[in-house]
Amino acid sequence: MKWNWQQSDWPRFTYNAELVAPLEADFLRGSGIQIGAFSHLKKEEKAALTVDLISAEALKTSEIEGEILNRNSVQSSILRQFGLKTDGRKIPPAEQGIAEMMVDLYRTFDQPLSHETLFAWHRMLTNGRNDLQDVGCYRKHAEKMQVVSGAIYDPKIHFEAPPFHEMQSQMDAFLDWFNGSISLPALTRCGVAHLYFVCVHPFEDGNGRIGRAVAEKALAQNIGQPSLTALSTQIEKGRKAYYAALEAANKHNQITTWLLYFGGVILEAQKATQTHIQFLIHKAKLFDRLRGHLNLRQEKVIARMFREGPDGFKGGLSSENYVSITQTSTATATRDLRDLIKLGALYKTGKLKSTRYWLNLREK
Repeated sequence: MKWNWQQSDWPRFTYNAELVAPLEADFLRGSGIQIGAFSHLKKEEKAALTVDLISAEALKTSEIEGEILNRNSVQSSILRQFGLKTDGRKIPPAEQGIAEMMVDLYRTFDQPLSHETLFAWHRMLTNGRNDLQDVGCYRKHAEKMQVVSGAIYDPKIHFEAPPFHEMQSQMDAFLDWFNGSISLPALTRCGVAHLYFVCVHPFEDGNGRIGRAVAEKALAQNIGQPSLTALSTQIEKGRKAYYAALEAANKHNQITTWLLYFGGVILEAQKATQTHIQFLIHKAKLFDRLRGHLNLRQEKVIARMFREGPDGFKGGLSSENYVSITQTSTATATRDLRDLIKLGALYKTGKLKSTRYWLNLREK
């Protein structure tokens, strides 16, 4: 079997633009809504949202590759790079590296993509590692670069990348295409960029994470500002579907199916970001409404619930949670929770031991 890069039409990807057009239109509408909503946030809220989303993407793009990082360390590193207050903790190399790459992507989204940028991202990603031969450069080893599963005696090859001696010419062509393709619709350019990059697979390791950063850069350039789209977060939710779609797309260069899949992922990621923005807007309104009406215990619990994000506590807040957070008695927790419902800060579901409390973010 020939892989897509071995075929005579590589890398001239073809697709049905009419089928992708409705997704492109939805993305543009969503971008307008997102930009408008973002403009209503206060300066400190914008900073908090930016740090939260970049942190989440840093964690999830690593998790897709099976690497679980410490959230607090990643977030502390990002805060430090933005010149914001941190807890002063020592940051491990892996967390430091992914944070640096994501912040650099955010700050330099409008600059052309270059070999030097990719090399710098790779050095950041591999910070602290000593198991790689080729760091901050394209792979140079003669061994085949393959994605394989199964037993050693009966392996299944999901993909094989171009050989190392083609890396410079392949990446020259990729960068020429990327920097010259800004006129393409956003989802199309993003989908082609990601697929093209990971099929070349230029680095010894880190191709998936850098490939998703390339996709984010393409989106940001097309809308003219950092996209803050929760792309990796959405991909991680459907990781098996993501890898299956990549595998199906690496066998030919007609990529309509891939673009429809990846465009759908981006739209869901965009919705997730919009939900996060609306959450912050509702949070500000709720705190304004409650100012001066809460005791210290109640303030602590409400703040703790907001830190859980738009989805809140998994399964809702229980009275036991309240007691644990505030170190108060069950009777006091019951009174506090009853008052929070009267104030409209919370609403409850269930009865008796199944009673759960939720932030009331409905408009007043």
